[in-house]
Amino acid sequence: MKRGPGGGLLVAGTTSDAGKSVVTAGICRWLVRQGVKVAPFKAQNMSLNSFVTREGAEIGRAQAMQAQAARVEPTALMNPVLLKPGSDRSSQVVLMGRPVGEMSARGYHGGRQEALLGTVLDCLAELRGTYDAVICEGAGSPAEINLRRTDIVNMGIARTARLPVLVVGDIDRGGVFASFFGTVALLSREDQEFVAGFLVNKFRGDVSLLEPGLDMLRGLTGRHTYGVLPYRQGLGIDEEDGMAVSLRAPVRESEVSAPVGEDILRVAVCAVPLMSNFTDLDALAAEPGVVVRFVDRAEELADADLVVVPGTRGTVRALEWLRRRGLADALLRRAVEGRPVLGICGGFQLLGEHIDDEVESRAGAVDGLGLLPVRVRFAREKTLARPVGTALGEPVEGYEIHHGVAEVTGGTPFLDGCRVGQVWGTHWHGSLESDGFRRAFLREVAAAAGRRFVPAPGTSFAGLREAQLDRLGDLIEEHVDTDALWRLIESGAPTGLPFIPPGAPA
Repeated sequence: MKRGPGGGLLVAGTTSDAGKSVVTAGICRWLVRQGVKVAPFKAQNMSLNSFVTREGAEIGRAQAMQAQAARVEPTALMNPVLLKPGSDRSSQVVLMGRPVGEMSARGYHGGRQEALLGTVLDCLAELRGTYDAVICEGAGSPAEINLRRTDIVNMGIARTARLPVLVVGDIDRGGVFASFFGTVALLSREDQEFVAGFLVNKFRGDVSLLEPGLDMLRGLTGRHTYGVLPYRQGLGIDEEDGMAVSLRAPVRESEVSAPVGEDILRVAVCAVPLMSNFTDLDALAAEPGVVVRFVDRAEELADADLVVVPGTRGTVRALEWLRRRGLADALLRRAVEGRPVLGICGGFQLLGEHIDDEVESRAGAVDGLGLLPVRVRFAREKTLARPVGTALGEPVEGYEIHHGVAEVTGGTPFLDGCRVGQVWGTHWHGSLESDGFRRAFLREVAAAAGRRFVPAPGTSFAGLREAQLDRLGDLIEEHVDTDALWRLIESGAPTGLPFIPPGAPA
């Protein structure tokens, strides 16, 4: 495969959640296996799932995953702008890994976004000067014509940086042909010049039944479909979300991998508002015999062996939500009964005695649940760190992303937090990915819950993630016209393909 610096591609989508993140990761993994030095890039990301790089920068969790797919260290260059929603109308703006303030959607799209274009282009240019190829991910849909004037993540960057665009559509949702055609037709003539073709995602069945539609799509648009990816379970690695997370349906116990011991272990995760970094639970879900489900009712905690209160971008709001729904009282009862509860980041903060917040919610002094001897004061400066340590006799690594500063006044030390009885709290995201620590923690939980559960000794979370990324690379290699895809990455843009006037089929 011929290689040269500066090749690139923008992976766009007909909708949010069309599969852009996993397709970008799959292309990165396929390329690096071909000996291509490749990096991911997303100019602007909106997500409550984020990660801290080794240089102490906060970026979208998906870009960290894509960097792992490319076998490179993630950096702020790969996601220069991160938006972290705090309400229906405002987000924290993180620029080059550091928060620069809260901004309304109107204010951001009204001028600030355009001002960030120079930073975005500088980051992309630096990556293209360093790597053989840069695979960029768009956001939402390029046909969001109401936002086109200030766009810096879809066609705005494709045209400015001269990147060919591959449009991904989720056929499992239905309407993929109309979505492909409509996406292109809504774009201006100048934008359409950069749209090279399509990629069908999540197809179930016989591909030959799809071919007449693909032929018609090519006749209507003049654009090639580069591949049809089959539907595969379990490939949603480091999912992104905006304002909310849809509750996952409880996993049927018959579908869970067989436990090593006699019992399974049930984990209930409180689906608090503005839930962040719920990817922390992926490591638990990867354990054979562990059932993880997201809940929003007090009665759903009754059969849980472990309850997790996860991170949140709104600690005080989450606390109010827990009280309003009766979940706070259920957590208090669990603590009295000696049944395990784990609070992570914002979840740890609200388990404490007192919260002083003039930064995130501006609610001032608020009483916490009082389950841990901790007092929290919100600082304007955000803590971004990659701590390492030991707990339960095992080495642990994690990462911290929080404004709340915790003063621990008692209990037994646990990472940066503490435990009292079977209530545990820490700011450390990602700690459960440390295999030895996770197994030691689960043994404690099982003992407290009276379960004959034994963690699987050979489970490697890092190994499972690598296997998932290889599966994504396999999908690209096996179901995409990779020769044509590589020519597209090398060639640059525009494509020279025909213009489609809006409403052309009629």
